[in-house]
Formats: sequence, C-alpha cells, structure tokens
Amino acid sequence: MSDTLSIAIAQIAPVVGDVDGNVQRIRKARMEAAEAGADLVVFCELVVSGYPPEDLVNKPSYQRACRDAVLKLAEETRDGGPAMIIGSPWREDDALYNAVFLLNQGEIAAKRFKVRLPNYGVFDEPRRFTPGPDFPEPTLFNGVKLGLMICEDMWLPGAGEYLAGKGAELFIVPHGSPFRKSAIEERTMAARARVTATGLPLIFVNQLAGQDEILFEGASFVMNAGGAVQYRAPQFAETVAITKWRKSDDHWQCTEGPTAPWGDGSEMIYRAVTLAVRDYVTKNRFKGVVIGLSGGVDSALTAAIAVDALGADAVRCVMMPSKYTADESLEDAEACAKMLGVSYQSIPIAPGVEAFDQMLAPSFAGREKDVTEENIQSRLRGVLLMALSNKFGDMVLTTGNKSEMSVGYATLYGDMNGGFNPLKDIYKMEVFALCCWRNEHHASELLGPEGQVIPDRIITKPPSAELREDQKDEDSLPPYEVLDAILEMLVEKEMAVRDIVAKGYEEALVRRVEHLLYVAEYKRRQAPPGPKVAAVNFGRDRRYPITNGWRDK
Repeated sequence: MSDTLSIAIAQIAPVVGDVDGNVQRIRKARMEAAEAGADLVVFCELVVSGYPPEDLVNKPSYQRACRDAVLKLAEETRDGGPAMIIGSPWREDDALYNAVFLLNQGEIAAKRFKVRLPNYGVFDEPRRFTPGPDFPEPTLFNGVKLGLMICEDMWLPGAGEYLAGKGAELFIVPHGSPFRKSAIEERTMAARARVTATGLPLIFVNQLAGQDEILFEGASFVMNAGGAVQYRAPQFAETVAITKWRKSDDHWQCTEGPTAPWGDGSEMIYRAVTLAVRDYVTKNRFKGVVIGLSGGVDSALTAAIAVDALGADAVRCVMMPSKYTADESLEDAEACAKMLGVSYQSIPIAPGVEAFDQMLAPSFAGREKDVTEENIQSRLRGVLLMALSNKFGDMVLTTGNKSEMSVGYATLYGDMNGGFNPLKDIYKMEVFALCCWRNEHHASELLGPEGQVIPDRIITKPPSAELREDQKDEDSLPPYEVLDAILEMLVEKEMAVRDIVAKGYEEALVRRVEHLLYVAEYKRRQAPPGPKVAAVNFGRDRRYPITNGWRDK
C-alpha cells in the first residue's frame, strides 16, 4: 500500500460528438501527466462523449462509439503509464448510465454510475440516463480507497457519506458544472458540505468548453479535510495540473498543487463570454464573424469580445447608417474599429429604405408612419449582414443585451438576425461595466490589443436605436438601472409583483415590465443562442409558454 500519490487534474476541452477527437485529447493529457510522474489522471464527467450530449446520446451508434473508446483507452493503460478516471455514457442491458471508469493495467478496473440525475435549470438528465441503482462503493487504486462521485452526487447528502462509511479515504469528483456568476461559491459550498460531513479531502475536476449556450470554465480545485480550497486550477484555460498527496496518521493530505488565481465580477464574465464566442464560432467551423457596428455600447462590446476571442483578422465590422444616424455615431463606430484593428466598412441603407417605401406605398396608403417604418430599417440591416455572411462565410454576431431581450426591445429578422449573441444573458448596466473593465484590463488569453478599445463617448452617451429623429431608449423604457433591477427580481428571483413594489418600485411600472416580459416570449424563441452567465437564462433555464394569459394580480 502506497503512502504517496501523484494525481493529475486533466482540465481539458472535449467536444460533444467528437469521440475520436476526445480520445486524442485524453491521450495527449495522459502523456503530459506521465511525463510529470502522475500515478493517476482524472478527467471530467462524460469526457469521452462531451457534455452535455443531449439527445445525441440516445443514438445506438453513438453509444457504441463511446463504449469502444473506453475499451480502447483501457487497453492503452497496459503500457505501465498512469491509470485514468474517465467519464462516458455506458449501456448495460436496457439501461443507459452516466458512468465513470478507473482504467488501469489494461482493463476497466472499476465502474461507477451516477445516482442523482439533475432535472432543473439547464439539466434534464433523467430524460436520457437511468440512475445508478445504489450509492457507489469505494474504488481501490494502489491500495487506496477512492470515493468516486459524479457531479450531482457530490451536491446532495448521501453518496459521500455512504462512501466514507465504507472506508473511502479521499473523494474524487468528475464534474460538468456550467459557468454562472455564482458558480464558484456554490461549488465550494457543496464540496464543503461533503467534506465537513466526512472529514475527507476532495478533488473537484471540471471541464473547459463552450457548448452552445452552456459554458464550462474549468476552475477545478482541491479542498482539504478542513473545508478550505487548498489548490486551484485556472479558469478559462486547459491544464494538466499535478497534485501530490501524502498519507500521515491515516489521513491523506494534498501537499502540492496548482495555485492559479481566480477572477470575479466583470473580469470573470468578460473572459467567460469570450471563451464561449471562441468555441461556438470555431467548433462550428466559421471563418470569422461579421458585426453591425452602430456606434452604440452593445455593438462595441460585442466587437471587442469577438476580437479577443478570434483575433482582429477574423472580425468584420459594418456601419449601416440611415438618415437618423448621428454624426457622433459614425465617428464613434469608426474610432472603435480602429482601436480594435478590425476590417470596417460603411453601407448606407437610405437607398434600400426608399425602395421599401415605394414598394409599400400602395399598401400603406392613408396610414401614418409608425414603428413599422422603424423596423424596416432594422430588418434591412439584418438582410445586409446576412448577405455578407453568405458571401464571405462569416457568422453574424447579434448585439442585443438581456434587458432588451427581456422586454422585446428588439426587431425580429432585424437586429435579432444572427448565429450567436454574446450579450444575450448580460443586462444593460453590466454591459457598461464590462466596457469599462475591458478598457482598463487585459488577460493572457485575450487576442485583442491591450489598453482602451472602446471610445469613452460610446459608454457615456445616452443609448439610442436611432430609428427616428432624436430617439432615446428611455423614450420607450424606464432608465436601465431601474429596468434591470426589476427584471432581475422577475426573471432570476421569480418575485411577486407586490414584493417588488414593497421594495419601493412604482406598481404600474412593475406591472408594465412584467407584461412586456411575457409578451416578448415569442421573440426570444426565435433569437439566436448565447452563453449562460446569470443564474437564470432565457431558453435553457427559463421556459415559459408563448400563449400565456397569466398576469400577477
């Protein structure tokens, strides 16, 4: 029996569906761990299939490919290199399990099934997997009893306590824990609950990947038996991090590990969304992106994120002025493009607007101009962006923020056109904060220039869609600091109207915002995906009916 262990945390980026590619990624990480002297390499939940595989995992051919990959990787451990803990879907008889395996000395040395299948928020695992029939037994490796739990089994009482009662000496927990602003605090609290209840240290291994609307930022960690996070793997970066363990007085202690800093606030959100854009665009094999750069704060932030994610050469920005576009918007858009170093052109939409006016004149005869004509301008811009996308192979990034998506302050088939929306889960006041952060900070993985990349005037001037003369957002909406506060209480916290009013907000305003939130559901169903940032995002978390007669009276 060994009294020392070297365990590698393999925080890698699997791709859903790319089983062969994931096997190569696993091999590469194992080789790196072997060179560092690891005895054991731990990978994230469902690393073979990628997570979450959604209904793809129901395909028998996919299940067979994953099974074959596990068997192949097991055989490769016959080389005397480090053992591995990997996750994969696994079919036995009529049941499909979310499983982890200890692969050692050329075989599957142990197999454990996930017992608690989450069915809330972005998770719907009971739709696809069968829960493990029993809490897992400890897994013996080099004479050490490992307590293997898969993700949700750590978050709830039961599995950890059972493992400890059966003699487990330390916990290893492969995870697919999505990013959200509160994630690190929630993860450490859940891990601490298991550690406190059992007195056993814990290794938390998370994946790193943008997967459609869900993002995984890594941030794996080691927690000591006292419940403190002792070692930290980086956020937003792949790593194979070695942790050294020693047994003393019948207790295992981690004596060495990674000490990466973790960011928070605007830094954390900005880097998360940048990773999400990079993975979505590159994994879907687009050459680059095209963005309508209006001279406003949302499009400027979107452009900065795109450059930091993909590099300036992969970003095409287009100003599409109308007769209502202010000179300062033209100046600000061009200045922002120069700061970012992106391709920039201007395509005036006045000829197109005039053509639509002429085509629709007979149908609109006798009616005053209204929001219809405003929306035609936005839709014409959407047509131009999609034309550029088709011609050059770039994905259109839309630029609407969560405040606008919440209340429907956006035009279907206009400014909502596109393949991905980086700001979809970011409220307007957060947009301003992110712009300020990016002007003052940088991070090693960001590909854009250091220093200011968004002109000050873009951040300080009153927001406007510029679809009519002297238009301001606050003509149609309450001030964003008020709107965002009400929306957060309605969306993230599901608070009753009377409880929001009790906090000092005008009742008529709260009811109006609630009404706008409900009637805009049909627009959100047709909006492009965007990365989850808040506790509750639209689409995967918040699933409301379009036809909805409920109002909180």
